[in-house]
Amino acid sequence: MVRGRIIRLSVRDVRFPTSLGGHGSDAMHTDPDYSAAYVVIETDAGDGLAGCGITFTLGKGTEVDRSQERRGAPGHSGRPQRRVGPVGQAGGKAPMEVACGHEEQMLTHGYPAYTTSCAWLGYSDDTLKQRCAEALKDGWTRFKVKVGADLQDDMRRCRLIRDMIGPEKTLMMDANQRWDVPEAVEWMSKLAEFKPLWIEEPTSPDDILGHATISKALVPLGIGVATGEQCHNRVIFKQLLQANALQFLQIDSCRLGSVNENLSVILMAKKFGIPVCPHAGGVGLCELVQHLIIFDYIAVSASLKNRMCEYVDHLHEHFKYPVTIKQASYMPPKAAGYSTEMKEESVKKHQYPEGEVWKRLHAAHEN
Repeated sequence: MVRGRIIRLSVRDVRFPTSLGGHGSDAMHTDPDYSAAYVVIETDAGDGLAGCGITFTLGKGTEVDRSQERRGAPGHSGRPQRRVGPVGQAGGKAPMEVACGHEEQMLTHGYPAYTTSCAWLGYSDDTLKQRCAEALKDGWTRFKVKVGADLQDDMRRCRLIRDMIGPEKTLMMDANQRWDVPEAVEWMSKLAEFKPLWIEEPTSPDDILGHATISKALVPLGIGVATGEQCHNRVIFKQLLQANALQFLQIDSCRLGSVNENLSVILMAKKFGIPVCPHAGGVGLCELVQHLIIFDYIAVSASLKNRMCEYVDHLHEHFKYPVTIKQASYMPPKAAGYSTEMKEESVKKHQYPEGEVWKRLHAAHEN
């Protein structure tokens, strides 16, 4: 809730050169620079608090979102733009209160997570092996690999990862919408030997009946369908649920407009008995979605069966209240607000195109 009148609104284009290391690369987006239109709202309340929100992009289209948010319009629902994330108070000191019988699980053990940081499609085999070994050492037991560009390369990389993590750990796959429906079924029939728990975004995110066809074909192979990070409202989720088109539902904290829209989808998933496994990563999505998954567990599902939240291990250092991961689990945040506030130093350095980081990169490119 905003107290007082809004007296100042700033929107800045903040971009991080993740493409230099292949971070975030997948079959659809080979060289993304994870970015955000970062919004700060100030009021005349005199309490020193500000509202902070983000629109996550891949480095293309941020300027469009920035101009729209200055006019008060939401971002587009099509890739790569995302709606402006929930705007929450920043800088508060009151701890998050957990008030139900499941508080011990959250406070002691946290919410189970899986890592996508090991197997971006742009990683070399050496990098993939190194990242996978580090994750195993840190206690990760659930891994996701990007697929969809080349079948033989996918098989080689999936075999490499499965050999490293062993048969007992969980493996997921993500095609980032790359396939049509028959292609998705054929491709996953070949990758079934690696025992994936799910295939994520096997086709166009708004193809409800296409997802239902893929789901029906893959059930005998023991492979579920996961989707939702690109779904922009509760109606699309309602249709996916009604059509039995998914086995794992993935909300996105920025794609859906407002906390209320996310909560309505969580409630529908409960009604249909489908686990919610949110999409995260990017810029600030992990920080945002942690609040939603903990709410789901405490107030709605009361279950961790087949539930986990995505985690990507980069860019958290740029947030004032970054997520805390302990033993491959999200620990409940203790600061008030929605964890969206970025460090001013990081914003200045990475502001596009005048920030120090981008000036240096552009100068190097010209030389």
